[in-house]
Order: sequence, then C-alpha cells, then structure tokens
Amino acid sequence: MQIQDLPFSDPGVPDARSGPRFLWWLFRNQLGGQLKSLAWGLLHFASVSALPFCVGLAVQAVVDRSGGRLALAGALLAVCCAGNALGDTFLHRAAITNWITAAARVQQLLARKAALLGSALTRRVAAGEVVAVSTGDVEKIGWFVEAVSRFTAAALTIVLVCVGLLLYQPSLGIVVIIGLPVLALAVLPLLPRATRRADVQREKAGRATELASDTVAGLRVLRGIGGEQLFLDRYRRASQEVRHAAVRSARMWSLISAIQVLLPGLLLIAVIWHGVHLARDGRIGVGELVTVYSSVMILTYPLRHFEEIAMAYSFSRPSARRAARVLSLERATDAGGSGTGGPRTSECGTSGSKTNESGTSGSKASESGTSESGTSGSKRSGPGTSGGLPSGDLYDPETGLLAPAGLLTAVVCGDPDAAGRLAERLGGHPSERGTPVSLGGVPLDELPLDSARTAVLVQDKDPVLLSGTLRDLLDVPASGAVGAAQALAAAQCEDVLAALVQGSVDAEDPMDARITERGRSLSGGQRQRLALARSLVTDPEVLVLDEPTSAVDSHTEARIADGVRGLRQGRTTVVFTSSPLLLDRAERVVFLHEGEAAAVGTHRDLVRGDPRYRAVVTRETDEETGVQREEHAVLGGLAGDGPGLAPSGDALGNDRLDDDVLHRLEEIEETA
Repeated sequence: MQIQDLPFSDPGVPDARSGPRFLWWLFRNQLGGQLKSLAWGLLHFASVSALPFCVGLAVQAVVDRSGGRLALAGALLAVCCAGNALGDTFLHRAAITNWITAAARVQQLLARKAALLGSALTRRVAAGEVVAVSTGDVEKIGWFVEAVSRFTAAALTIVLVCVGLLLYQPSLGIVVIIGLPVLALAVLPLLPRATRRADVQREKAGRATELASDTVAGLRVLRGIGGEQLFLDRYRRASQEVRHAAVRSARMWSLISAIQVLLPGLLLIAVIWHGVHLARDGRIGVGELVTVYSSVMILTYPLRHFEEIAMAYSFSRPSARRAARVLSLERATDAGGSGTGGPRTSECGTSGSKTNESGTSGSKASESGTSESGTSGSKRSGPGTSGGLPSGDLYDPETGLLAPAGLLTAVVCGDPDAAGRLAERLGGHPSERGTPVSLGGVPLDELPLDSARTAVLVQDKDPVLLSGTLRDLLDVPASGAVGAAQALAAAQCEDVLAALVQGSVDAEDPMDARITERGRSLSGGQRQRLALARSLVTDPEVLVLDEPTSAVDSHTEARIADGVRGLRQGRTTVVFTSSPLLLDRAERVVFLHEGEAAAVGTHRDLVRGDPRYRAVVTRETDEETGVQREEHAVLGGLAGDGPGLAPSGDALGNDRLDDDVLHRLEEIEETA
C-alpha cells in the first residue's frame, strides 16, 4: 500500500476488544509494508554494524603491511557505505509509509464509526475525547506500528553481530554477549512506572483537550453569561496538571535514557580493558581489538531502538485503548438491516392506548372523524414502496406518534431531551433498543442504514455546517425535485446570502461564497436557516426537523413556516417545536405527555381543549394558570347569579381563559 493509494477502499473490521489487540490488528493488516521496512532496516543496520569489521581489517592490513588486504578493506568499506545509504533512505520511506497508512486506517475507521452512530456518538463519548482520538492519538498509534519493524531489524542485527563477534574473537565476544542482554533488560524494571506516568499524562492531556473543545464550542454562550474567566481558570488548572504530569513522565524517561548511555559506556570500558590485556599477552592482534571496540560502540545505535519501542508502546497503549473504546461502540440495531424491506401489516392498526392516538385525547384527537390508527382520507397513503424505499405513514409504537403521509405534522414535547431522542428514533436504527418505528408498515430497522437514512432525514437541534462554499454545502444526495434556489427561498436565506457575499473576497455569486468552519461567522439563526435549506434540497420521503427555528425571530419564523409547508406539499414532514407560529401552520399537531401521544388535533383546538398543551406552548406556570382561572371563576360567578340566566362560572371562566390565550397568540402572529 502506497501513500498515493489512500484512502483505503475498505479499512477492514478492527479488533476493538482492547488496546493491545487493536495494535496487533493494525500490524497484521499492513504486514507487507512491515516486511518491506524490516528488509530495508536489516540492510541499513547490517551495513552500519559491518563498518567496524572493515575498519579492523584495514588497521590489521596496515600493521602487516599488506596492500592487497588494505584494498579489499577499502572496497568492503565502500560497499557498506553504499548499503548504509540505500538502506537508510528506503527504510525511512517505508517507515513513514507505514506510519501514515496506519494513521489513515484508524482515521477512516473512526470516520466510518461516527457516520454509523450519528448523533448517538457524542451522547456516549465526550466530543473532546473523539477529537483527541482522531488527532493526537492517531499519530501515536501510527508511531508504534511503524516502530515495530525497525525494532525487529535492530534486534536481529544485534543478534547477528554478537554471533559474529563470538566467531571472530571468542574471548571478547563472550564479554559482549554477556553484557548486551544486561543492557537491553536493565531498563525493564523502570518501564512499568514510566508507562503509568505516561498514562496519567495522556489522560490529563485528554481531559484538557476535551475541556478546550467544549469551551470553544460554547464560547458564544460563555460570553453571553460572562463565564469566560471561569472556564479560562478551569483550563489553566487542567493545563498545569498536564505540565506537572509531563515533567514527572519526562524524569522517568530521562533516567531510562541515562541508563542507556551509561551501561553501554561501562561495557565499552570493560571490553577495552579486557582487550588491552589480551593484546599485551599477544593473544589478539591490534586489528581485532579495534574491530571489537568499534562493534561495541556501533551497537549503541541499534540499542537505542529498544528505548524507542518502549516509549512508543507506553504512549500508544492509552491512545489505542481510547480508539478501541470508540470503535467498539455499536448501534442498537444491525446497520445492514434484518429484513427484506417488504410491506407488512401496519402496527398502527393494533389496539391499545399507545397505538390509537384518538383514544388518548377525546373527540378532538381525530381531525376527520375516524381513528388515527386507521385510514382517514385521501391524503394518507397506505403501506407501499417508492423508488425501492417504503412510503406511507410514519408510526412510532412506543409513543403512539403517527405522522400521516403527505402532511405537515408538528410534535409538541415538554422535554427537549426526550424530543431529541424521539427524533433520532424516527430516523430508524436508534442508539437504544426498542420497538422499531415503521414507515408504510415497514420497520425501519429492517432496512439497511443508508436506505433508512434516505427514506427519513433527521435534522437535529444543532446541525453542523462544514467549511467550504455554499455550493459545496448544498451539494448533497437529493431527489432533484427541489433546487437550491427554491430551498434557500423557503428557508428565508436572502439576508444570509448577502452576508456571505459581503464576507467573502471575490465572490459575486452567493453560491461561491465561503462558509467558515461550523459557520462561526454567522449568527445562530443564519446557521439554522442554511441547515434547513440543505435539508430541503435533499427532499426525502420523510423530513424530521428538531427545533429548526429556535434561534430565528418571529417575523422570519412565520415566513419559514409558510415556505416549508408550501415546498413540502405532498411530502411527509415532522417538526418538533413549541413555537405557536409553526404550530398554527401545521396541518396536524401531536402533543406528547410523559412519553405518550396525549392529544391530537389542530393548534387552536388543542389550545382551547388541553391545559397541559396550553401550558407548554404559552410557557405558563401552574400558579399563573390557577390565578387566571380563579379570576375568571369569580367573574363567571357574578355573571351567573340566578339559575338559567347565564352559563356556569367554570364554563364561562374556561371560555374567557381560552379566548385570552388565543388573543395573545394572534397578537404574536399579527406582529410577525
């Protein structure tokens, strides 16, 4: 695998049971590159280690006044230098290739997992940890994977040199063979402590990265509430903890490095001392002493790789553990689907409180006079398929929510978190197990994940805008029925386009205007409208919008409501909102209370008939509602003296309270 061949067509299925298993899986999956690096490493280290033999041969030739052996030594020296240069060059290329390909494989795996899990990823793993894994941790994992082959080449070279010295000069070779294992193993008692300190440093650095990421993401909010200094102090403390942990870790690694310098020096002194005595006794020649001395000195170079592999493993192990933790996350349902996707009997037809919305809200729950779980007119379509995908009513059996095909359905839920979880479940393949949502009678978890996402598009509360041009932003998989201009107009993006052109250099066409990362140069409402336009361009069979106008002013919100309803005519649209402007323009409103569909009808009917719905939409507290009811009850009692002359106090009070609520809502709409 070459760098120009990246990205991988298929990065594979990782062994994410633990950090070491994940590292081993990465090593096995690029075995060809590892063997190539090992071969070039052997050539490089062998050429370097052969230099002392050439030098010793040359010195002995000079002592013996042998021109032929001197010329041979020179030729061998030239060959070793050439092998050294060639091996070092291609070893570096192979090592860097292994490093980059391993890091790229991990990044692809993380990207695939993020796309598979969707919004569930950040609910199960902190966003800062995901950032830390996909940046710094990826580099450390790649470092260890590529260092393995170089370490193996260095270890094999040391073994070969020891065997050569033993055959070349047994008396000195024995000293080297005894001393080198001591050098290699002397630092082992220190490695566990160094590894623990490195783990602490990495954990503290990861927490600091998470804190920094979360702080940057919420910077505008922090400025709004004056919390910048608080988070700055918190990050400063986290940064100092990282610094102290790094210093403690560096002390241990510096001790290991000092030992790696001290012990080879002591071995070299021992070899020279023993060799000088052997030379004085005439048992070895000067050339042999020079050869052994040079070999021991050269061996300190491959011995350095023992320290590097220990350091690489200690730093990559916590990184691999974090990466394996993210990669081990699974969806609650099989992303490949578990069924054929054919129509089945709609679960909407079953009986029970959760499956019959009309049974939970009295007579006003049914807009057409028929049960919500049955058919209710020509606007609904039964189970069927469209373009190979199911079409029809969208139904959630857990809450009893039914979104008829072709209608704009608004969902009111007092708990924003519960609304977000329900929106995710409506998109199929939720993060938590449960009864599947069905589209046209087909459970969405029986469809492959890409098919479910094509049929049902969910836009969450905080959609992300990637950096690039507006044309790139709107270049998404789409049906082709809705153009970019139509979507931008429906989302009321005229002022956004003007702001983008004004903020971009040499961009006369708004479609060529640049959008900064996450749209940070835009306001919250502008980002929401661009995200809404992107969703409208896609034109899915079912579009689920979670609070799409929460940061938009009421004037613009009213126009957006009309634009979305007009553009999505004949398509199924579900909007989670508590905005009276959106609710009043919805063809159907479902009120969820305590996880169940408690009432169904039009916005005005529900405001009059359901006090729980009215409290959520108008933001009234129980105390305010009670005071108003008491006031109206008193007025009704005064007006109702004498039987048969006026309605009862309760009835009159309720009617006046409802009229007041509707009057306030109409004032909001007229202002918009």
